[in-house]
Amino acid sequence: MELLEVKDLEVCYGVIRALKGVSFQVAQGQIVSLIGANGAGKTTTLQSVAGLIPKRRGQVYFDGQDVSALPCHKIVRLGMTQVPEGRRIFQELTVYENLLMGGYQTRDPQRLKLDLEAVYARFPRLAERRSQVAGTLSGGEQQMLAMGRAVMSHPKLLMLDEPSMGLSPILVDQVFQIIRDINRDGTTILLVEQNAGKSLAISDRAYVMENGRIVLSGTGKGLAASEQVQKAYLGG
Repeated sequence: MELLEVKDLEVCYGVIRALKGVSFQVAQGQIVSLIGANGAGKTTTLQSVAGLIPKRRGQVYFDGQDVSALPCHKIVRLGMTQVPEGRRIFQELTVYENLLMGGYQTRDPQRLKLDLEAVYARFPRLAERRSQVAGTLSGGEQQMLAMGRAVMSHPKLLMLDEPSMGLSPILVDQVFQIIRDINRDGTTILLVEQNAGKSLAISDRAYVMENGRIVLSGTGKGLAASEQVQKAYLGG
C-alpha cells in the first residue's frame, strides 16, 4: 500500500524551475531515500510535499487523501512530520520544552508524559540534558533532539532532510541506526541524504535526482550496485 504518492510535482522559484515533474511513491513501512548532488531538488521536494512551499502543478496523496492544497499544519495532523535540514531546534528553549513543542497536538497529560518517557528511552542523552538550553547542545545532540521532537507527534511518515550533515562518523552511524529503529517500530521513512552509501544501505527503495528530475529508481541494494550510481555518488 502506498502511504505517499507524488505525481508530476513542479516547483518554481521565480523563473527557475526547481522541480520538473517529479513523481515517486513511498509504501507503508518502507525506508525510501532521495539521493543526488547539491541543488538536485531533494530539499525542495520534501518542503513541497510537506506544504511548506507552493507547487506550480502536481499532486501529493498521503494515506489515500489528496493533500496537495493543504497547509502544512493540517498535513502534520494527518501524520506527516519533517526533520528539516539544519535541525531547526528552538535554540533558547530547553530540551524538555523543545520536545513539548513536538507533542503540541497531544491533549492528554498522561499520554504526553508517556511519549516523553519513550523519547528519553530512545535518546538517553536527551534525558540527561532535559533541562539544558538546546542551543548549547553539540551537533549530534541537536540532531537527536530534532528527531525526538518529530517522533513526539506520532508520525505515520517521518521525512528527514540531511540528518547526518556535519556529524562525526561515529555519530553518523548512530543516527542511521536510530532511523532503522524508528522504522522497525512502525514509522515509514522518507530520507534525503548526501551520504548515499549509508542511505542506500538501509533503504527498501531509492530515487536519484538530478536537476529537478528523478533520473533513476530501484531498490537500495540495486542502486548501490549500479555502476552509474557508484561512479557519481559512491566514489566507485
